[in-house]
Amino acid sequence: MLRLVSILCILLAAVPALCQSAPKYQVGNITEVRPHQNAELGASDATGYDVSVKVGDTIYTVLYTPALGEETVKYIAGRDLVVLVSETTIQYIDIVGQSHELWIESRTPAANAGVPKADVGEAKP
Repeated sequence: MLRLVSILCILLAAVPALCQSAPKYQVGNITEVRPHQNAELGASDATGYDVSVKVGDTIYTVLYTPALGEETVKYIAGRDLVVLVSETTIQYIDIVGQSHELWIESRTPAANAGVPKADVGEAKP
């Protein structure tokens, strides 16, 4: 009887581990990079940037603060990156393999979500 109870406890302990799903990473596209506007001063803050990332049918705006002296963020619009979106943060992995987490400032539906792109060579009526 003790053996049966032990086996049952082991099986019940293993069930939650089997039910957990792996995080779902998605491809996001950086659509816009703007210098962060400091709400108190009303001026541009050189230490932060508002970065807009389109993931699926939603555009997320996050505050990115680069390392001291780094300004390459100004030129990353149009780049794709792999992200993990949660309720309050977006997590991405940089080129070196380090994971970074950024707070979501806002989320808006993409204006042209689900609209098929027209062919460039297609004649318009």
